[in-house]
Amino acid sequence: MPLVTLLTALAIGVLSGVVASLCGVGGGVVMVPAFVSLLGLPQKVAVATSLAIIIPTALTATIQNARNDLVDWKFAAVTSISAATFAYFGAGWLKNMSNERLTQIFGVILIVFGVRMLLQGRS
Repeated sequence: MPLVTLLTALAIGVLSGVVASLCGVGGGVVMVPAFVSLLGLPQKVAVATSLAIIIPTALTATIQNARNDLVDWKFAAVTSISAATFAYFGAGWLKNMSNERLTQIFGVILIVFGVRMLLQGRS
């Protein structure tokens, strides 16, 4: 891997780790667009790579947040079961979708939730 690519990947990791731990988004909000625009990965590969990176990122942040007594384990248990189940199906759908359609879906989701959060003005 060329040094510039390695440094870019490291910078993406730093930014996504900070955003993930502060905003609870898993870092994919940063990683997917950065992988596509800065590293030239296809959308499908960017999504799948981001998901693989989220595992250790989420685990380490969860350990720290649990130490700080910030995790609601009841919600986490129920939500994780449904999220994991449907993530399995979503990963199957990923194979059949075009990179263009995935990019559009990702962009719309970011815009809708971003605008909603800005208008509500609360977390």
